[in-house]
Amino acid sequence: MSKHTHFKYTDERFADLQLLRYQLVGFEQLSTKQKELVYYLSEATLYGRDIIFDQFGKYNLRIRKLLECVYLHFKTIDHSKDFQALEVYLKRVWFSNGIYHHYGCEKFQPGFTEQHLRDCLQVISPDELPLTEGQTVDELCDEVFPVIFNPDILPKRVNKADGVDLVQTSACNFYEGVTQQEVEDYYLRMKQGAGDEPPSFGLNSTLVKRDGRLHEDVWKIGGKYSAAIEKIVYWLEKAATAAENDHQKQVICLLIDYYRSGDLKLFDNYSIEWLGEHQSTIDFINGFIEVYGDPLALKASWEGIVEYKDFEATRRTEKISSHAQWFEDHSPVAPPFKKKNVKGVSASVVCAAMLGGDEYPSTAIGINLPNADWIRAKYGSKSVTIGNLTHAYNQAAKGNGFRQEFVVDEQTIELIERYGDLCDDVHTDLHECLGHGSGQLLPDTDPDALKAYGNTIEEARADLFGLYYIADEKLVQLGILPDTEAYHSQYYTYMMNGLLTQLTRIAPGQQIEEAHMRNRALIARWVYEHGQQYMRLETNNGKTYLRITDYPALRPLFAQLLAEIQRIKSEGDFEAARLLVERYGVKVDPVLHQEILQRFERLNLAPYKGFINPVLMPVYDHNGQMTDVRINYSESYTNQMLRYSKDYATLI
Repeated sequence: MSKHTHFKYTDERFADLQLLRYQLVGFEQLSTKQKELVYYLSEATLYGRDIIFDQFGKYNLRIRKLLECVYLHFKTIDHSKDFQALEVYLKRVWFSNGIYHHYGCEKFQPGFTEQHLRDCLQVISPDELPLTEGQTVDELCDEVFPVIFNPDILPKRVNKADGVDLVQTSACNFYEGVTQQEVEDYYLRMKQGAGDEPPSFGLNSTLVKRDGRLHEDVWKIGGKYSAAIEKIVYWLEKAATAAENDHQKQVICLLIDYYRSGDLKLFDNYSIEWLGEHQSTIDFINGFIEVYGDPLALKASWEGIVEYKDFEATRRTEKISSHAQWFEDHSPVAPPFKKKNVKGVSASVVCAAMLGGDEYPSTAIGINLPNADWIRAKYGSKSVTIGNLTHAYNQAAKGNGFRQEFVVDEQTIELIERYGDLCDDVHTDLHECLGHGSGQLLPDTDPDALKAYGNTIEEARADLFGLYYIADEKLVQLGILPDTEAYHSQYYTYMMNGLLTQLTRIAPGQQIEEAHMRNRALIARWVYEHGQQYMRLETNNGKTYLRITDYPALRPLFAQLLAEIQRIKSEGDFEAARLLVERYGVKVDPVLHQEILQRFERLNLAPYKGFINPVLMPVYDHNGQMTDVRINYSESYTNQMLRYSKDYATLI
């Protein structure tokens, strides 16, 4: 699919965020029925929005609602600094699906006063505000203001600090009245006797204590989040009528059955059928999927993506996936931890058509599912690289001065400019397609044995797999990389990011919290410590740079760490995982951090980016039949968020 160079990718910027737009390249070539399917699936995706807000904090929906009321009432008449700060705060709440930073998980500190917000609320009709039954405006303020303004109340959405109760110190809304030990004991009892194909216990429920007993509030029709799930199911039912083939229709109907019952075994059945569905152009992810939002990695955040294949770019990933057994056989990990028979590995490059839930506005550029280890071992996995999002990121980064500021010399900059975009894509392919699908657990290993460190270890495993193989001549033989020098660009940018530049995403005085950032720091710092004869951090005019003097020598180090990470995963070695992550993946050098922040600030760049969705507009004939779906890229970020809050509100 060709990329249109005139498309405007960059858009609004505020706080530490920049909004981008992504283009639905090739959408016009889809058939009318395929466009209809995309539209129905997109509506199902957008109706999950309120779920993710509630999952990320029990006060998020009410805070969003009251702030929107204030914004709409005063946007044309209040020009004070307080109101301007409130507008930025609201935009951040929209972006992060709540009052906590989408990456660091720390609570936002408002730049407006309590008195200003209280005064605004007093003049708004109580009928418009999110009041509980019998509640006054002052009582609403007394209830939610401490959550907004007091930094010591519910300070972190996901807390991963070592040595504390992670459940009771995290503000995510997956547990109520329970301790970490109670949660772990509850699900351990469930796993006992569950056999070799256990469901993902706890994935789709809130665990609460009532009258001294633990109980799961299941997220299903008739259960928690029913109002939102009913709307999702309504649009999935319409999508089933526009399915491209019988198998795709079966997949959609299985998802509907799961949403109706909440039965996790049905979710496994759906996952197996979904990963085996390869004949369609249109695909989707919709449901409670990833567990990064839970400090114990048990509860899944709701997410949705609608996508269609980029057939030209998919030829690259098909070459990789078709040789999956070769990559597994030649992996540097110990033989007991390798899969003897790799099954069902597939990979595609896709165009995103709609983003929702935990994938909006900030989203992944690659996905590998299902997550259940036994399904991966028995049936395989499906991977996607989201090409139009990657392209948008690359276009937005052109000429921004970042490489000139942080890369050590012009020769290395030229290397990255020649190979960087391609190698980034290939590393993502290797990470998603092969990395997550590689290796195996030993028969008696609990998939959740690594607890709070599990997500970091899993991401490190997939990244290391990609780093090891991107330097392999096999990729040149397959025609994926042009020559044996290309991987140098990936080694440099990965190490530079892990050691230096990802620090731009951390507030002063904070440690590294997010799993992907911990993973990158762990790998880069471990490899640097063990390979200082091949690279060095050097200072020039008060600026720190990475210089790599021997690229081939880094590959055995990636191999050594990959072997150990896979052993930890396969054996469920919690203590080894804890020691690795805490030693290499968490702490920040405050002096280096300050330097990197100051250098980055001078570039006037936003460290985080996310997307504004296109507007899909169906066209109907006089009989009410859909004849086309047109795309509008002009909706502003604020208008989109306000429209979503109005049109897709289900839980408030």
